[in-house]
Amino acid sequence: MLGVFLMSNNTVLCDKKIILGVSGSIAAYKAVEVLRLLVQAGARVHVVMSANAVKFITPLTFEALSGNPVYHEVFDSNSSSLMEHIRVIESADLLLIAPATAGIIGKMANGIADDSLSNLCVSYNGVTIVAPAMNDNMYANLAVKENIKKMKRRGVKFVDPEQGELACGSIGQGRLADPSNLLESIKKEFNSMNDFYGLRLLVTAGPTHEPLDPVRFITNPSSGKMGYALASAARDRGATVTLISGPTSIPFPEGVRFVSCRTACEMNDHVLQMFSDCDILIMCAAVGDFAPKQIKKEKIKKKGKSSLDIQLLPTEDILMNVAAKKDRQLLVGFAAESENLTQSALEKLRDKKLDFIVANDISSPGIGFQSESNQVTLINKDENTKKLPLLPKVEIAHLLLDDFIKGMPRSEES
Repeated sequence: MLGVFLMSNNTVLCDKKIILGVSGSIAAYKAVEVLRLLVQAGARVHVVMSANAVKFITPLTFEALSGNPVYHEVFDSNSSSLMEHIRVIESADLLLIAPATAGIIGKMANGIADDSLSNLCVSYNGVTIVAPAMNDNMYANLAVKENIKKMKRRGVKFVDPEQGELACGSIGQGRLADPSNLLESIKKEFNSMNDFYGLRLLVTAGPTHEPLDPVRFITNPSSGKMGYALASAARDRGATVTLISGPTSIPFPEGVRFVSCRTACEMNDHVLQMFSDCDILIMCAAVGDFAPKQIKKEKIKKKGKSSLDIQLLPTEDILMNVAAKKDRQLLVGFAAESENLTQSALEKLRDKKLDFIVANDISSPGIGFQSESNQVTLINKDENTKKLPLLPKVEIAHLLLDDFIKGMPRSEES
């Protein structure tokens, strides 16, 4: 059976490039300890400070401990023409903002870039962890809460502040999380980013086109966004990914083997050819159920016709075909339904002997086909049901992968 590889907790940060963002809080002194722990764990750390952070602690302190220049001025730096906020984030593996004040959280949530740290935050689109530190009333403020929710919807991770005595003398939730806890949160994030290391995923996405004649075809509104999100998320978590896609307008993800196809028959052939070499098959494509019995060689003319009769035949049932060849692979199907969602998905799960099925209600507005968000129900082979919240498809992808990795068969040594 296949064993799942997880990086050692002692080496997970080795040679990782981490950007430590420090905002203007009395808790800035704790960022020194965070930096020390990161460097001790083998990370390459570059520190970026806000305009107010330098009033609490000097850039020289961070520079001495990190061994790297500290970016803290936008216009007055000798090298500001080099666009430091762009240079420093190149090849960065993670951005940690600790401490994060209400101010920097507001800027990050709303795309405001008016100093060195906020410039960097707007420029960076990788994994981000934010550790708030502020007065308890500020942390409880509705505007701050809404900004945090907005950032979480975009995939930003938060390490909640701790309860205790604050610098202002009050007692409440607002203390920066302990540096050792922050280190563990970062290690956990990198472990989750690599939990698919060594696994080979085969993902299908998009619609199929079944031609009627040289210019017309039968299809469906699938955009391919969910399948592409799954392929990208699995790649980011260390998997070797092959994406088989029907026609879409989405650029294919970098770092993923991409196979283009058009019809259900072509997709079936590709999947069967590659199935034996994969560990997980995720059939996210909206494969057409029927195709014309005959494809006209010439364009069908409307002239002189009061109606047009087209005979349709069932297309290849790809999941049924691979189920017969299953050895050790994890099989995941998708069910796009407009009625009887759970019951229809359960029937498909049983009939095709799947390990998981992901059901989404295409009749609900704002989710499913063409949308940026989705709300799905995940059912495993034991018929346990989990309804996921309405989230961007990239976040849905990671939540699904969390369950898929738990469902992988493990070797005795694992």
